[in-house]
Amino acid sequence: MKKAIVLLLSAMLLFVLAACGQDSKSGSDSGITESDVAASEEITIKATNYEFDQPEYRVKKGVPVRIVYENVEGNHGIIVPGLGVQLDTKKSSTVITPEETGEFEVACSVWCGKGHSTMISKIIVEE
Repeated sequence: MKKAIVLLLSAMLLFVLAACGQDSKSGSDSGITESDVAASEEITIKATNYEFDQPEYRVKKGVPVRIVYENVEGNHGIIVPGLGVQLDTKKSSTVITPEETGEFEVACSVWCGKGHSTMISKIIVEE
């Protein structure tokens, strides 16, 4: 019985260690994440309790842009699924090159309380 428990715990530890070492970058059809590419532009998205500092941020299609996330008040993060962006206090910036025009929703990715669901902004990719 002890051997079975030790074997089970060892297997669980291996799974945890394997998951921690995986690359979590996700591709997207709308934007290419390129952390080692020099950005031509930069936008900063600041989060306070239950709101972002701007209702929208504008960038150009095909132009590398550094997106910087700044946590001003509370505990927040951002996710932009359409552009493959997820930033928080551990990873606060990335460079992307948007490949499609359109509006892409920016949402808070960290549960922050009763106003969490209202923390919405957008990135508009223009021609």
